[in-house]
Amino acid sequence: MNYSHGDRVRWEATADDGLPLVRYGFVRSMADNSGFAVVMFDGDLGGEVIELDQLEPVSITSVELRLDGDDLLNDPGLRRGLTSLWKAEAESAGLEVDGINPLGDGEHDGGGGWHLASLTSGGERYVVKALRVNGDTNAVIVHAELFGTMRHFG
Repeated sequence: MNYSHGDRVRWEATADDGLPLVRYGFVRSMADNSGFAVVMFDGDLGGEVIELDQLEPVSITSVELRLDGDDLLNDPGLRRGLTSLWKAEAESAGLEVDGINPLGDGEHDGGGGWHLASLTSGGERYVVKALRVNGDTNAVIVHAELFGTMRHFG
């Protein structure tokens, strides 16, 4: 994908301590046809050269939280808090998220996931959803998806 000056992007990597690292920023420039872009990350003064295939455009559906803790889905009180955590991450990504309608303790989707809230953005309806990562019963992903679609994480 080619980006233009000013495009908002998301970059996910592994930090030196082995933990996942997600950073948001703006494309400052493309580095010719070499497959790299110079990105100005939030809070940094200088730009970093990042491979294009490591960048993702920021959108409601690209913002996600990966959290450890099986109890986040099992405990209704903790499950209710996941919507606020996702909203904070979306705002950190530079998205305006208004009009979120929490669904109380959430609604089980029958497949191990929970619908936590609904929202509308750009005339489209979305649901904030939490589910376990396939193959890792302790990891939970919180993300928004277009109403009526289903994503599986492996």
